[in-house]
Amino acid sequence: MKQNNQAPVVRSLLENDLYKFTMWQALLHSHPGAQAEYAFVCRNRPAYPLAELKADVEAELERLCALSFRQDELDYLRSLRFIKSDFVDFLSVFRFQQRFIEVSTEGEQLRIVARGPLVHVMAFEIFVLYIVNELYYRRLPGDAEVLEEMRARLAAKIDLLRTAGELLSGDDAHFTFVDFGLRRRYSGAWQAEVVGRLAEAVPEHFKGTSNVLLAKEFGLIPIGTMAHEYLQAFQAFGFRLRDFQKSSLEAWVQEFRGDLGIALTDVVGMDAFLADFDLYFAKLFDGLRHDSGDPVVWAEKAIAHYRKLNIDPLTKRLVFSDGLDLPRSIALFQRFRGRIQTSYGIGTNLSNDTPHQALNIVMKMTSCNGQPVAKLSDSPGKTLCDDQTFLAYLRQVFNHPEVTS
Repeated sequence: MKQNNQAPVVRSLLENDLYKFTMWQALLHSHPGAQAEYAFVCRNRPAYPLAELKADVEAELERLCALSFRQDELDYLRSLRFIKSDFVDFLSVFRFQQRFIEVSTEGEQLRIVARGPLVHVMAFEIFVLYIVNELYYRRLPGDAEVLEEMRARLAAKIDLLRTAGELLSGDDAHFTFVDFGLRRRYSGAWQAEVVGRLAEAVPEHFKGTSNVLLAKEFGLIPIGTMAHEYLQAFQAFGFRLRDFQKSSLEAWVQEFRGDLGIALTDVVGMDAFLADFDLYFAKLFDGLRHDSGDPVVWAEKAIAHYRKLNIDPLTKRLVFSDGLDLPRSIALFQRFRGRIQTSYGIGTNLSNDTPHQALNIVMKMTSCNGQPVAKLSDSPGKTLCDDQTFLAYLRQVFNHPEVTS
């Protein structure tokens, strides 16, 4: 892999996370007229001001807006049984519109806001994140030395998986993980190298990627279901606020009819989620995904909830995906093997494990249909909402305490 600092960052509209396509389809079918706003945020301090990237980001977005789906990409999406034909027809004529996204600066901060029809602006998110990430790392020094260190770290991961032996497999369970690293990757070339190397070296453990283009290119399973934005949007769809989780889960069931059965639990916290995740949903969904808070505490709550409902936890799956690396994933696997099925989505530690500090960037929905929406995280620093009045109301409705470090 050699970093090409002149090549466009986005090479295909298929290079998006699978859950963006699944949510896109579900919301196109259920709420095609919704309006939304998304905002870019960097949660940590970069090596240099991200405002310096403004002109380059705008140029990349202009290139993005010139792309369309190729026929082979549409055919691939159509081959996935949960992707419906009319959605592929929609994608065949879809083009990003630059009028729906604005890039600006505020001091040293880079501001990016996408505002317009939900089924248009929601698709910007992943592209914006990996555009900013790759442009950022192109300006940092030491490409050859960094690449050597990245390859050494990848080799160490593969050695760990090859030598762990019975820690990772047995009659009771088998350790599997997937790549969730698209949005915060070092570069497109590096993510492709990581995915290709893992697929070749440890296929018994490496089971797929959220990057749909790489799944297509390497013959892997594309992995993903839903993200926070899907559930958050239902806070503004006219349901009683207390019922937004149940309404969103019901709409998902009706859209996918048994496919894509992993539910995200932390939009208003695990306790509030479980209060809504009754026997009906617990039987319909295959399992749950963790994305904030203590993973052990979370998993114990999930197992206890299934037992309370007289459901054998071994028939369900927990997907861990919050800031994982392989040692932490293996430790969780060891703790819960024989009690419930588990799998692990590893992002930054696969696609951006470098000597440089990784950017902690997100682009989240801030409003829908003119109303604020929010995520009440189980981890400090992950709660996002510009409207403190709505945030306080949401906390009150779901009895969610403010999480502090």
